[in-house]
Amino acid sequence: MLKGAVSLVTGGASGLGKATVERLMQQGSKVVICDLPSSKGSELSKTLGDKETVFAPVNVTSEQDVQQALELTKQKFGKLNYIVNCAGIGVAYKTYNFKKNLPHLLDDFTKVIMVNTVGTFNVIRLGVGLIGQNEPNENGERGVVINTASVAAYEGQMGQAAYSASKGGIVGMTLPLARDLAGQGIRVVTIAPGLFRTPMFSALPDKVVAFLEKSVPFPQRLGNPNEYALLVESIINNPMLNGETVRLDGALRMQP
Repeated sequence: MLKGAVSLVTGGASGLGKATVERLMQQGSKVVICDLPSSKGSELSKTLGDKETVFAPVNVTSEQDVQQALELTKQKFGKLNYIVNCAGIGVAYKTYNFKKNLPHLLDDFTKVIMVNTVGTFNVIRLGVGLIGQNEPNENGERGVVINTASVAAYEGQMGQAAYSASKGGIVGMTLPLARDLAGQGIRVVTIAPGLFRTPMFSALPDKVVAFLEKSVPFPQRLGNPNEYALLVESIINNPMLNGETVRLDGALRMQP
């Protein structure tokens, strides 16, 4: 299903998004790499090949940026089949710091919700308009939307109120989105990753990483971004996966 297809990946310049870009391309899809202008998206596109990929500078909360990325997609490749939303941010603050007598900054909470939840919806609401123009396949399918939540949507740790709320919002809208788009043959599935070896973890001390790895029942390690990308491929290839959030976490259940 990927050969000859066109995919758009947000947060595509690093981490889970980059691994997804690379895997989709290996399986025969053209890929639109969406990420911030300051990212390494342009370099990645040149490395992978300008004929197979294109970089679109995008802030997912901007309607104009997303519209421009979709126009570029149409001009460069003529269609869009799959959207994979990997763009996201996080902060770590308790609701109230009693030692400093400071509440969680509302701007920080709002920013995380805007990027993770609103940004994901913004890309979907605009992108499915282009996907919906495709001719349906033998299953009546025109395309697939895959979102990225987190196990924090279910077991948020201390200091993760903003992040957990933002990811819970993605989980919560998965089924209604799938129902909204079913009539046009567009599936919507969300992945909830556990602890993955992304750039966020590269700055952590080895002792901290080792501790985190031991918290995962099996396999007792951080996830590899390629394993996330493999699930993306599996979701695309399995037409019965729809309206569901799939945990990808090695049986991890986060503790406080």
